[in-house]
Amino acid sequence: MSDMQLLIIDDEERFVKTTQALLERKGVHTHVATNGTDAMQVLEKERVDVVVLDIKMPGLDGIETLRVIKKRYPLVEVIMLTGHASAETAVEGMNLGAFDYLMKPCDVEKLLEKAEAAYEKKVAQAEKARKEKIDKIISDPLEALKK
Repeated sequence: MSDMQLLIIDDEERFVKTTQALLERKGVHTHVATNGTDAMQVLEKERVDVVVLDIKMPGLDGIETLRVIKKRYPLVEVIMLTGHASAETAVEGMNLGAFDYLMKPCDVEKLLEKAEAAYEKKVAQAEKARKEKIDKIISDPLEALKK
């Protein structure tokens, strides 16, 4: 199992607890939040690689939560999850940077497969950013020291 840190955000507490238990049994370190505001607190305190995000939530809904996550934590990959899917919502989520979109109820194996793919993408992007930073330092070391 990878070193992936997963955050599940869903207002259905039973779904969150059940999914967390199933993923933890498979070796995935999982954080949970039942609303967008609590999710932001988890993201501030914990390293999170992949978010599984419900679209329909009271208060800060999934689309708004996605916007905030991508603005503050652009490398975090987000998988949208909903039982209230519509083509519009799926397209909007993907346009805002969601990695993928799954329907509830969703098989845990399918969720884990998508989460692993999202994690691999995040790791590759982080590695690319590190290499670009190193290349920049090598090409102009004095500029790097100014910052």
